[in-house]
Amino acid sequence: MSESLISVGIDLGTTTTQVIFSRLMVENIAGAASVPRIQIIEKEVIYQGDIHFTPLLAPTIIDTEAVLAIVTKEYRKAGFAPSDLSAGAVIITGDTARKENSQAVLRTMSGLAGDFVVATAGSDLESILAGRGAGTSQMSKNSPGKPLANLDIGGGTSNLAVFLEGAPIDTSCLDIGGRQITVGKDHRYGRVSPKFAKLGEYLGLEFIEGQKADLGRLEKLCQKLASILAQSLGLVEGPPELLDLFITAHPLKAKPNLFGLTFSGGVADFIYGPEPADPFLYGDIGPTLGKAVVNSPDFSSVTILTPKETIRATVVGAGSNSLELSGSTVTLSHPEILPLKNVPILKLTLDDERNDYRHFSSRLAQRISWFREGPEGGYQTLAVAFKGPKNPSYDQVLALRDHILNGLDHYLSGNDILIVITEEDLAKSLGQTLKAALPMKKIFSLDGVKVENGDYVDIGQAVSNGRVVPLVVKTLVFGQ
Repeated sequence: MSESLISVGIDLGTTTTQVIFSRLMVENIAGAASVPRIQIIEKEVIYQGDIHFTPLLAPTIIDTEAVLAIVTKEYRKAGFAPSDLSAGAVIITGDTARKENSQAVLRTMSGLAGDFVVATAGSDLESILAGRGAGTSQMSKNSPGKPLANLDIGGGTSNLAVFLEGAPIDTSCLDIGGRQITVGKDHRYGRVSPKFAKLGEYLGLEFIEGQKADLGRLEKLCQKLASILAQSLGLVEGPPELLDLFITAHPLKAKPNLFGLTFSGGVADFIYGPEPADPFLYGDIGPTLGKAVVNSPDFSSVTILTPKETIRATVVGAGSNSLELSGSTVTLSHPEILPLKNVPILKLTLDDERNDYRHFSSRLAQRISWFREGPEGGYQTLAVAFKGPKNPSYDQVLALRDHILNGLDHYLSGNDILIVITEEDLAKSLGQTLKAALPMKKIFSLDGVKVENGDYVDIGQAVSNGRVVPLVVKTLVFGQ
């Protein structure tokens, strides 16, 4: 029997604020005599809100009350309340993530959006969500061995994600977007970002705030920006100092031999659709940048594919593709304290699990120090993650439990919560043995989820009659 979950996606971007609601159908796909395996079998966007300009009080301050009013209105129009939600994401993206009060806005929005909503502004996660919302991830799953990339060009940034067989393998982000130069109704420059001004100087072009906008100069600037975007994908060579100027955190680890490329974000509407008669219709250079990408010979070596979503890709990714489910079995000793948010991952490697877990305890004890709050302080609440044995015997589960307890001796002396996440299906048996050994602790044992060091997870309230737990894995430093 399937079960319906409602998920929200809220994206506060450089240019636009968007809200969507999705229905996720969850079903036990295992046979009647088998261990349950709950999976999301269908995703459907059931409400798409209007596209609103992100309200600002000043260039560096978000108008929290106006944003709250926009989101509240969209909830009302969609007919949902926060209590109706099981999952979702609120994200601040692009330049908006750098505003002075962005974290305060996130806290406000997270409270409105329900008990289980991730609130983050990581550019790596944004890149992945945009690629999932654009459909690039699914396209790559249907093209084995052929890497595909999505380039999400918004108002403030361009987020790049590379997918192979459905999985993200690399990300990057550049300070290139349609609102890095704004143009007023009088066709004079409003804001000119320092990096765009510096590129203009490199090209011998001048862009001064208050000056009359020169379309010819802007076209030359955007042609170079398109070339830099192609360079970031490894499609062409170019001056490394120009690419370095626009990279926000890190470039791609390796330049992939791309099979195909999709574009999303607001600028993508001018890549796949017509350019408006007035290039400054939206008060920025987005249409001119889109036109430059379309006409750039630097993208000729890769097949340009059509995405499922363009301007809505990130919010669709946040609302429909941020959720994972713990696998077949769970142990929740104190489900009433869920949700748990922003839990860091301590991941053990396959090498740590070799030789019957001989070195597991010592390496776990060594790495737990990463999460100590000062030399004399306690430890953050964290989740210990590892692959785990396949179809273990009861004796193997007991031995694994003892390895975990030995490695976490100091941690457990001051922490009441123990969270264990495994890839293999052993959460029920392992969790029960941990509960028996630690009757006074709060034990959460989950399986069927793959995470890495540097990830964080949000663990939601149990669904499907307590048989499964939704999680959002937040890969905040992906690609570094």
